[in-house]
Amino acid sequence: MVHNLDHTYVQTNGIRLHVIQAGPSNGPLVILLHGFPEYWRGWVKQIEPLASAGFRVLVPDQRGYNLSDKPKSIAAYRIDELAKDVVGLIHTVGREKATIVGHDWGAAVAWWTALCHPQVVERLVILNVPHPVVMMRTLRRSLEQLRKSWYVFAFQLPWLPEAVARNNDWQVAVEALRNTSRPGTFTDEDIELYRQAWWRKDNFTSMLNWYRAAVRHPLRFPDDVRIHVPTLVIWGAQDRFLSRKMAQPSVDLCDEGRLVMIEEATHWVQHEEAERVNELLLRFLLEHSFTPRTTAR
Repeated sequence: MVHNLDHTYVQTNGIRLHVIQAGPSNGPLVILLHGFPEYWRGWVKQIEPLASAGFRVLVPDQRGYNLSDKPKSIAAYRIDELAKDVVGLIHTVGREKATIVGHDWGAAVAWWTALCHPQVVERLVILNVPHPVVMMRTLRRSLEQLRKSWYVFAFQLPWLPEAVARNNDWQVAVEALRNTSRPGTFTDEDIELYRQAWWRKDNFTSMLNWYRAAVRHPLRFPDDVRIHVPTLVIWGAQDRFLSRKMAQPSVDLCDEGRLVMIEEATHWVQHEEAERVNELLLRFLLEHSFTPRTTAR
């Protein structure tokens, strides 16, 4: 159970995001970015440990998800716009920099923010998503990864994927979570809360629009594709979606990067190995130049 969560709404980049806030208001800022098909609850096991260690923790429902705004156009979900949401969030709460932590699509946004807006990124933590250069290169060269990414192409169909999911009470999404994670990772309560979010008007379409925008609006990389901030990559080796072969080449594009491979974990590593992930996060954050409070809240 997570206590002392502040549910707020924040204007950023022309939209309104629903944001969970926790921890001391003057603590070092950490932003947790969820992926598909989750929302802020994708980090439910990380929020309190970080807040109790003295960090100011912000966990947005990213645009298109749950209680946040859902722009209609596919172009509104380009990765450039998603990164600008993060930059705006940092500035709106009166900060200049933050540690960005991302999983799945949230990790893609975190990588892109560090590439295109490095001035706002203090440190970077990535869970189970490769550097975008590595992802693009692998998709061009690897039939194995193309097979793993089949759903990206299926999601390009207009209206049909969400209609199929809606008509069976989102069972396709439920199975995608449960069949690719360790048994018991997602409880019945978790699934019911996710279903409530997916039933929100236009929610599933806007979630799928992230994938549609990625195909229709290809990445335009900056001249410098290296990551210059301290970076930690945590990777569940049993990921059914993304090959572990992409993890080390991603770290190789970081000036100060490290990789922790968790052999028994899947794509949903922060759920399955919450204690280990929290330990890695705190060790990585605490070893740097600030000293957060360590007393429990």
